Amino acid sequence: MSNKVKVFTSYARKDAELKEELDVHLAMLKRDPNVDIWSDEDIEVGSEWDDSIKNNLKEADIILLLVSPRFLASSYIFDVEIKEAMEKHENKESLVIPIIMKPCDWHLTSFAKLQALPRNATPVTQWEAGMDDAFVNIVKGIRQAINVVLKRKAD
Repeated sequence: MSNKVKVFTSYARKDAELKEELDVHLAMLKRDPNVDIWSDEDIEVGSEWDDSIKNNLKEADIILLLVSPRFLASSYIFDVEIKEAMEKHENKESLVIPIIMKPCDWHLTSFAKLQALPRNATPVTQWEAGMDDAFVNIVKGIRQAINVVLKRKAD
């Protein structure tokens, strides 16, 4: 069993700009040798993308759901990624963290019962102090989750 915390990022490709901004804020966590943050951008050329996504999702300790209208509209995300994420959550195999990127009707989803980021589940694009402050709040929450997983792995 690896002591490295594996983080899987689920997002809609059409929201890539917001995901890239989050990635910038995750830079210090990405430099941490105990953390591996993965998304579909890490699929190697010539690999089968569906297998890569499913394998990395199965190995994930933490699953980030970057929630937006496009995220909710994606059949692949909803039928494959969210389904697997919530099964892993129910079996206590992973921490699933919804990150509310844009306003959308997510309150009746299977993950609505989970504590979301940023604080108060205010969408990143609607934070009064600005998106950078929202991303800092998100990174702090992810860091706390990583510390919880590292402690569990050490026990």
